[in-house]
Amino acid sequence: MDQDEQNWWRHGIFYQVYPRSFQDSNGDGVGDIKGIIRRLPYLKSLGVDAVWLSPIFPSPMADFGYDISEHTGIDPLFGTMDDFDALVLTAHENGLKVILDLVPNHTSDQHPWFAESRFSRDNPKRDWYIWRDGRSEGGPPNNWLSEFGGSAWEYDDATGQFYYHAFLAQQPDLNWRNPAVRSAIYDVMRFWLGKGIDGFRVDVIWHLIKDEAFRNNPPNPHFVEGRPPNEKILTQYSTDQPEVHDVIAEMRRVIDEFDHRVLIGEIYLPLHRLIAYYGNDLAGAQMPFNFGLLSTLWSARSIEKIIADYEGALPAGAWPNWVLGNHDRPRVASRVGKEQARVAAMLLLTLRGTPTLYYGDEIGMQQVAIAPDQVRDPFEKNVPGIGVGRDGCRTPMQWDATVSAGFSTARPWLPLADDHTHENVTNLDADVCSILCLYKALIALRRKLPQLVTGAYRPVAAQGDILLYRRQGEGGTVVIALNLGPEPVSVASSSIGFGREILLSTFLDREGEAVQGALDLRGNEGVILGRSAQAG
Repeated sequence: MDQDEQNWWRHGIFYQVYPRSFQDSNGDGVGDIKGIIRRLPYLKSLGVDAVWLSPIFPSPMADFGYDISEHTGIDPLFGTMDDFDALVLTAHENGLKVILDLVPNHTSDQHPWFAESRFSRDNPKRDWYIWRDGRSEGGPPNNWLSEFGGSAWEYDDATGQFYYHAFLAQQPDLNWRNPAVRSAIYDVMRFWLGKGIDGFRVDVIWHLIKDEAFRNNPPNPHFVEGRPPNEKILTQYSTDQPEVHDVIAEMRRVIDEFDHRVLIGEIYLPLHRLIAYYGNDLAGAQMPFNFGLLSTLWSARSIEKIIADYEGALPAGAWPNWVLGNHDRPRVASRVGKEQARVAAMLLLTLRGTPTLYYGDEIGMQQVAIAPDQVRDPFEKNVPGIGVGRDGCRTPMQWDATVSAGFSTARPWLPLADDHTHENVTNLDADVCSILCLYKALIALRRKLPQLVTGAYRPVAAQGDILLYRRQGEGGTVVIALNLGPEPVSVASSSIGFGREILLSTFLDREGEAVQGALDLRGNEGVILGRSAQAG
């Protein structure tokens, strides 16, 4: 087996599509599979390698697809199985891989499995979910809290027990200690892998196994009022249990039954616990998502430390990855500002490891303010007014200046950003200095310079707002200098090496410029430096 082909995910760039918001093909205001097919040429022109789709399976949409009622179908809102087959075929013809979400922690309460489970205490599927008696003095079995607010236990009148739901009450958790549950989900994986998909991103993978004794979670001594109420307790017993790694190793073995596939894990955990998800001898998830850049203070020293800690903690042979945005977190352009969003793009695409882009970040899409009467996110509805809503990062892709930004001919399911008439793909593609053209240039340079993909990461000491590092490997050395502040700065040639020239600036206006003496950077500017022959 060709090693490069087997490890394509190490060299690739992933692009997350939130299907409801990418492209509507039938005028109902919601994106769909045919819409994604229509936009595959755009993704190919951008230069990405893999398209990861948030859930498209049948669902009551209590949590917009993360409450699945049938694991091996397509929700009619998004199209048909024939549409999906056409998507996989067309993507592959265009050199693009397809990654699906796997949601193994919970199902919809409308799923046939749960309907059976709640039918009676002695139903064969009763133990497919987590049912417990209440406490003798009354109330739920323990103090575990839902991520979306309130108790994580829902009382079922018909059978007189509580069921556990880490998220909405409409999302009962499966019992992953039951071998029949594991087998059923592994068969779901085989179904989609057999259809030709190239891997899975596994939703909330660290939640799968719970404490067998269902002990109360301890209080969080660092809880701050105004934060989501579930943070009042630490999830010591309800998440990240040691046995979860056996489950992930089993999932990986299913993945490895098929050639050239990848297993990606969604994990929000401290670094020392995150890296355990690579598994013993790297037999776990090939890429446990690294979300360090999503919540860090946006400063040179903070980011430098995150990179150093991550690189230092990785198990031998483990492959790193980086994420700047996703469907659960505020848009990067709003987090760091419009100017720094360009610097962030250069950071993401020059660090060692596989980058994941979130749709619209390449055009600088902003977090959209959602009026109370337009809120769709159940998290915001359950816990209003403290800023947990995720609708603002899920608004429709801004394709052009026509009605509904070219996303739909109807009113979109979420409001468009105010700037969509000028900040859109069509306009930015025509502007040779736009953030979209910067993303394309960065991806093209990454293709051209192997050291940006496989080279070692070497930090270079720097002061103030400057983040400085080298990527060394096949093809030589390139230097990345990022100014994370608004003021101009100068970097001594001794730090970057003499005889270099600018291969790319985030302003897209200095290519080929020789660096004599010091390197002068404008405020909010990043550059990639190399020998002129390297870019030839």
